Amino acid sequence: MAASHRLQENCAVLIELSDDQKAIAENVRRTCEDFGDDYWSACDTDKRFPEEFHRAMADNGWLGITMPEELGGANLGVTEAAIMMHEVSASAGGYSAASALHLNLFGPHSVVVHGTDEQKKRMLLPLIEGRDKACFGVTEPDAGLDTTSIKTFAKKVDGGYSVTGRKIWTSSGQVANKILLLTRTTPKEECKKPTDGMTLFYTDLDKTQVEVRRIPKMGRNAVDSNATFIDDYFVPEEDRIGEEGQGFKYILHSLNPERILVGIEAVGLGRGALARASQYARERKVFGKFIGENQGIQHPLAENWTYLESAYWMIMRAAYLYDAGLPCGAEANAGKFLGGRAAFDACTRAVMTHGGMGYSTEYQVERLFRESILLRIAPITEQLILSHIAERVLDLPKSY
Repeated sequence: MAASHRLQENCAVLIELSDDQKAIAENVRRTCEDFGDDYWSACDTDKRFPEEFHRAMADNGWLGITMPEELGGANLGVTEAAIMMHEVSASAGGYSAASALHLNLFGPHSVVVHGTDEQKKRMLLPLIEGRDKACFGVTEPDAGLDTTSIKTFAKKVDGGYSVTGRKIWTSSGQVANKILLLTRTTPKEECKKPTDGMTLFYTDLDKTQVEVRRIPKMGRNAVDSNATFIDDYFVPEEDRIGEEGQGFKYILHSLNPERILVGIEAVGLGRGALARASQYARERKVFGKFIGENQGIQHPLAENWTYLESAYWMIMRAAYLYDAGLPCGAEANAGKFLGGRAAFDACTRAVMTHGGMGYSTEYQVERLFRESILLRIAPITEQLILSHIAERVLDLPKSY
């Protein structure tokens, strides 16, 4: 459908949060305030998962915000999840805090949509209650973002499947006891379409049989990233989600919510950095005047605000469209693009506003800066987002 037609048909847009949505933001903010700079600095330095924060969010019911009510969830939409995650990433925890939670919100959606009643109860209830932690086993070293080229293979055996393969950038794999695992059950070259022959599992991550090797990285060190090595690992048939060979279609249910949530988390991260920079500019005196009096300080910070604000409302529009059952791929991708750029620029400016102290761990902005670059890279690159918009919105020919 042409972009102009879509704009005419989908003219409604969320322009103000409801009282209930404002209450979500306030209550999440209150929980996050119990975990300050010292806590998150220690988690980052020690490379330790924020167990206490995760527990507090579970105890307050936030891990089930998008989950079915019959399992103890709130059964709310991606809009409310975005409001929640914006507050989380705007807090002292930044993107580390968001990363400790957001797989709960978009990762299990395939189970919600395609799982049996037994699977939903067995798999989702422990996630909602915070007893289980899950990681996402999709990306592979050779395939990267070309998901149809994954090689992890699940061979049918008595009672289930024997899985062999490699995954990379498996977030929280060190602490997770469950994995959402995308495999091939038919080689790509034997399929009519590249997206055929892929099967999805949600199963135990038994680290006595699966090697999960931590990857040293620049930032977001409170939440680990890993290379995962799987060799002849048995997965019971009851852990398969939906039909064999349909796994790629199932994970598509999670992609637009993922873009929306990562984009809004980026905006929260940028707003947290901007707040720190503005406070420092109000308090720091040089040559007898507050640095915030200088337009050379004011204008870049004001510009950061404008980009963060516009990214926020693009993402909220995407969330509104998704919850209304309307097409939102362009908006979700654009929102993620804008959020990632705006966050990186705001975090960079926060360091520059602090001058030499921005390079110090004392003022925290270097930690936020290190996290912000990730949001321009993952879970989808800026280049693929622009290709998507060029092809799907501007009707240009496919470039890859």
